[in-house]
Amino acid sequence: MFLENTVNHTEQFGWIEVICGSMFSGKTEELIRRLKRAQFAKQKVEIFKPAIDVRYDDEKVVSHDANEIRSTPVPSSANIRILADDIQVVGIDEAQFFDDEIVAVCNDLANRGVRVIVAGLDMDFKGNPFGPMPALMATAEYVTKVHAVCTRTGNLAHYSFRKAASEDIVLLGETQEYEPLSRAAYYKAHLKEKIAKIDVVKEDVKDGES
Repeated sequence: MFLENTVNHTEQFGWIEVICGSMFSGKTEELIRRLKRAQFAKQKVEIFKPAIDVRYDDEKVVSHDANEIRSTPVPSSANIRILADDIQVVGIDEAQFFDDEIVAVCNDLANRGVRVIVAGLDMDFKGNPFGPMPALMATAEYVTKVHAVCTRTGNLAHYSFRKAASEDIVLLGETQEYEPLSRAAYYKAHLKEKIAKIDVVKEDVKDGES
């Protein structure tokens, strides 16, 4: 279980916490939980999210379970550095959608004494490290990896399998577009897709024969 850092008033530095995992693993839920605890403790809290994420609300950060907290949408990570002045705790949701400068921004804030809590997908739908998340995880003091439940096996899932027919790395979506899968289920799903593509190519060749 994650425990907040012990406050040492002689050390004027903050720290970075990263919450990562697949779609539907509870990343945003955990982010909101930590931020609301800080608000209850009367700490100055500010939450940011990428402006492109308007799935549930234009301004609020909302989890899949409809838990929500007020946030400030920003077009780039540089805006966070400006808007987080005189703040004790900064929350950042969907960090994988930000530019690479988000790593420097988070470290600058931590060096100024701010507690920075970041949530994001650690892998894209192809199973590759997603955007700035690997660098954030490497420089963070605390990394919490949460898991979903595989919809096909019931085992722990840490892959986000895309059901929608799109090759774009960034594709906002929910259960219609994504499905959390375990390693075995993810491998089998991709193998099935490859076989289907081979069959389509074979059919095309047959149709083209004279």
